[in-house]
Amino acid sequence: MKKLILHTIAMCLMATSALGHAERMEITLSDASTLGVYLLIPEIRSEAAFPLVILMGGGSGDEGIARDVQGGVGQDLVDRGWVVATPVSPNGRSFRGDNNRLIPLLIDALQKDERISKGRTLLAGISNGGMSALEIAAAAPQDYAGIMAVPALVPRGLNLRALADMPIYLRIGDQDEAGWQDRLDETATALRAAGAQVDAGLVFMSAHMFAMEWETLDPWLQTILPATTGN
Repeated sequence: MKKLILHTIAMCLMATSALGHAERMEITLSDASTLGVYLLIPEIRSEAAFPLVILMGGGSGDEGIARDVQGGVGQDLVDRGWVVATPVSPNGRSFRGDNNRLIPLLIDALQKDERISKGRTLLAGISNGGMSALEIAAAAPQDYAGIMAVPALVPRGLNLRALADMPIYLRIGDQDEAGWQDRLDETATALRAAGAQVDAGLVFMSAHMFAMEWETLDPWLQTILPATTGN
């Protein structure tokens, strides 16, 4: 049964790479549950394994949200050489709270493929997904290369001290309709006080959902890349 599961994952990954677009699949996790995932593999040929990013959407993290996120930010990241996995929430509750536990299981399943690096994973999320990324990283910070929170606030009750030395890229739109821009300084200060390495800023003329600020994000991604490859 285990060999069948691994073969299924490998075949799905190969299909994704050949098609050049996100493949929607069900991944069997080590606890025998399944999780829907949109997976993007870089089309470029490489002898080295590609770094992995788990990209979580906002709101409920449901099917439509996951599909939209992988087609936007996900495509931009895969074009930069990342394997992008966008999970679909199994119960419409994003990946916060009890659903946190699914992400490490997903990473373990995906990293069985030889084309995906066994190094530390980048956690990325939009809105509720960004807060999910903070929660997941705080539970096992040694497993993650960094957090890309675009945007996010610090979840209530989060163990901030667990994020000491964690690279965090935080951006919030300066015209966020939820008013999150007013809490950027508060959020960045709390994370820095805990010892996190925070690159924070407002995105000019942007609402709650915004286009990535690649002129600052690209250099940040390069700084965490060695950790994702185990170097």
